[in-house]
Amino acid sequence: MAPRKRKTPDLFHEDGFDPVETATGYAPSASRPKTPLSSGAAVKGEPSAATVAKKKAGFYLSVELLNRFTLKFHELKLAGVPIENKSTLLEAALGFALDDIDKGKGSRVLKQLIKH
Repeated sequence: MAPRKRKTPDLFHEDGFDPVETATGYAPSASRPKTPLSSGAAVKGEPSAATVAKKKAGFYLSVELLNRFTLKFHELKLAGVPIENKSTLLEAALGFALDDIDKGKGSRVLKQLIKH
């Protein structure tokens, strides 16, 4: 077999470029700030949703809940609420739900989960 003329770069070598950063334009997760998204992020002076690294997530939701969510999003837009997109609404709602769960026994979300 003839020797290879091109040398393949060692993607795992410590020096040089980072293949993840090169491919995605984002720094590796270790160097990103670990700022949790919470319901009051903008109020607390934390980075805005636009500056926080995001990752696409897929979940199955009931059609009824999805329709209700979409309707509420459009109602908020028509009411002039400065909401960028559905992800912003979902992040706020999920932040409130997680904050509620952190309350423990007084959590409305936990009570709902126990009921089912």
